[in-house]
Amino acid sequence: MPPDAVTVGWYTGGPTPGELGPAVIVGHVDWASTEGVFYNLRNMVTGDQITVTRADGSVAVFEVRANEQFPKDQFPTAAVYGDIDHAGLRLITCGGSYDPAARSYLDNIVVFADLIGSTTA
Repeated sequence: MPPDAVTVGWYTGGPTPGELGPAVIVGHVDWASTEGVFYNLRNMVTGDQITVTRADGSVAVFEVRANEQFPKDQFPTAAVYGDIDHAGLRLITCGGSYDPAARSYLDNIVVFADLIGSTTA
């Protein structure tokens, strides 16, 4: 997980956004009483667009196909990290109820999106 509220983390064991397969990016919903970069992730709906600027300056454009909430002990590992036949994106943050004793949320929010276009640098 990223070390602060505004940084996102990319799972380097998978493809970069826009390459074949599921690129995975994680970010905090909140951090030290501050809204995190993915605070509004839970509000994304089918058809919303997500743009990712890649290291080479090109931009990958994705369209949301699902926004789902899962209990952490039922995280859909295969659906998030498993092979797919197209360029996909998975955005992940915490959600659901907050457990103050554990200092953690009980669920994860996962947005599933598919590449719909890109621009070159």
